Amino acid sequence: EVQLVESGGDLVQPGGSLRLSCLVSGYTYLPYYMGWFRQAPGKEREGVAALDRDGGVVYADSVKDRFTISQDNAKNTTYLQMNSLKPEDTAMYYCAAHTRFIPRQKQLGPNEYDRWGQGTQVTVSS
Repeated sequence: EVQLVESGGDLVQPGGSLRLSCLVSGYTYLPYYMGWFRQAPGKEREGVAALDRDGGVVYADSVKDRFTISQDNAKNTTYLQMNSLKPEDTAMYYCAAHTRFIPRQKQLGPNEYDRWGQGTQVTVSS
């Protein structure tokens, strides 16, 4: 059974940092694409960052130069390092996976991913 389990969400002050983790299990081979998404109350789910197995990465403009997505293949874990956090980063964060080709311009689209974790809450507040 495929499972994605996020962890690392917390309450943090503005300007602080967090690292989210997504442990993936149940795949014979690691998914080709991994993505991080977020959803704030009353808003649509949006893509934050994505990477492919060849190391290609893409970021939403709102998080460029602040967030970094990475993967440890030996640990079957994808990370999202979040620095310089802002109150507007407050949301439930989800990781997602997909095994088939996704054009680069669609890699931050939630509809392109077929496996999802349960989410981890990030709250940025003083």
